Amino acid sequence: MKGLYNFAIIGCGHIAQRHAKEASKFGVILAVCDVIESKARALAEQYQCRYYINLDTLLANEPEVDIVSICTPNYLHAPQSIQCLENKRHVLCEKPMALSMADAEKMIQAAKSSDKKLFIVKQNRYNPPVSFVKKLIDNDRLGKIYSFLVTGFWNRPTEYYRHSDWKGNKIEDGGTVFTQFSHFVDLINWFFGRVKNVQSLLGNFAHPDIDFEDTGVVNLEMENGTIGSLNFTVNSFGKNMEGSITIFAEKGTIKIGGQYLNELEYFMVDNIEKPELPIGNGANNYGFYQGSMSNHDKIYENIIKALDNENHPFFAGR
Repeated sequence: MKGLYNFAIIGCGHIAQRHAKEASKFGVILAVCDVIESKARALAEQYQCRYYINLDTLLANEPEVDIVSICTPNYLHAPQSIQCLENKRHVLCEKPMALSMADAEKMIQAAKSSDKKLFIVKQNRYNPPVSFVKKLIDNDRLGKIYSFLVTGFWNRPTEYYRHSDWKGNKIEDGGTVFTQFSHFVDLINWFFGRVKNVQSLLGNFAHPDIDFEDTGVVNLEMENGTIGSLNFTVNSFGKNMEGSITIFAEKGTIKIGGQYLNELEYFMVDNIEKPELPIGNGANNYGFYQGSMSNHDKIYENIIKALDNENHPFFAGR
């Protein structure tokens, strides 16, 4: 690591705790911000930094901040990222990147215009079985990939939405694919390329208080001819059940499974023995529900590497 970086964290909710813990290992947290003053003050006291309740004020008064971590509700990701980029700060934005393709493009353009980095949190790429299978694909060890099945069978109780003034509101939340399963969409693109055609069936069966689907079946045709589907729901009874990717290919069949894409459940590949992979980090725990695998340590480690070395691969906005 060439030098110490200064961080600011915008949004002081659950996921901000994870960001603050990791940012403090790789640099100094100079300031935090939240419109709820008590949240901002509590996180600031924990990390002995300044707090603000307004992003404009933070940016005006903290010229030494190098990297801003955006941990706010989904609908704020794009405008706040753009504002920070235009103020000549690097940005690490939590998922989802944005709630529309147009806003995502504006974020990318802001990074280009300011000559600053825009990073997006896609921590499931660091799950041991995920990174292992990605290397097999990149090295053509599976041959032609015929088809795939991606599942996200999770639990989000009614209380999950009632504890928030924005979750469950389509304009501010985006929907289940944005908030719960954008990591799965990311891995579909990372593994199999770009989507050519898509069909979907969506329904809301168990969450009358929200104005979007809680379940979906999505069929996909990729540009390279591979076909597949994404099946998702937040109606798994009592707890998260499964997050998985199954691949059927010319030279092998693989299933990455477990609750959070964290286990190599099935592995039959031509001339390759099933590996003994390290156990990944646990899930992000939010009390009455759990989120994805917690690999934010690797996110921050690789942000620093990418800032210090232009050739280090990392998840830029594009």
